[in-house]
Amino acid sequence: MKNPPSKPSQLITKEFAKQLNVNYNSKRASLAANKKQKEDANAIWYSIEELEKYIHYVKTQGAEEGYAVDGIRFYFGVYPEDEKLGEKAGMTTLFLVPTGKKVAKNETAKIQNFVEVEETSEDIQSLEPMNYGNIGRPPSLLY
Repeated sequence: MKNPPSKPSQLITKEFAKQLNVNYNSKRASLAANKKQKEDANAIWYSIEELEKYIHYVKTQGAEEGYAVDGIRFYFGVYPEDEKLGEKAGMTTLFLVPTGKKVAKNETAKIQNFVEVEETSEDIQSLEPMNYGNIGRPPSLLY
């Protein structure tokens, strides 16, 4: 195989992933039992195509707005108790927000380049977050 992909530095073992999922499910189940609520979502799924489309969108739009997009922050949320949301009402969700640094064009040289204005990456508030993945069906969906 030519140029095999390099492994990301933030991979974890399958065993540790399972432990994290079991811990999450146990905590959420005990909270739901104490409040006599329905069992919560324990996984969110996004297609590769939608993730790639979102990454392309935020990189393109971010550049147009003067940002060097450098990541995506994942936030946990809970849908409002609204019957219009159907089975998602009151359930945990995960939404994505692009992060980046504001940049300024340096046009003094013959070749345009960009200079970072901000030192740290911040959420880019002008770009829409991504949500509406498919929720896991507890308790049948376990890692």
